[in-house]
Amino acid sequence: MESFMRVFSTFFVALLLLVASAGIGPNVMVAEARTCESQSLKYEGMCLRESHCASVCQTEGYSGGDCHGLYSICVCTKDCQ
Repeated sequence: MESFMRVFSTFFVALLLLVASAGIGPNVMVAEARTCESQSLKYEGMCLRESHCASVCQTEGYSGGDCHGLYSICVCTKDCQ
């Protein structure tokens, strides 16, 4: 009985792997918006706090911002249209 359970469980795991790798099941397509970036025109100095950069970018009409690069510039981001 133990050998039957071992063979059955091995077969079941192999079947699950086959189904997962074959892509059988619901096909879900996810669309991601592209992100546009632009250097902030109002941020002054080195970008040290990303939360401050994001706040300044929101006053410029962007959805957020991040610090980038060797010189730590504030780069504003928004979803492209």
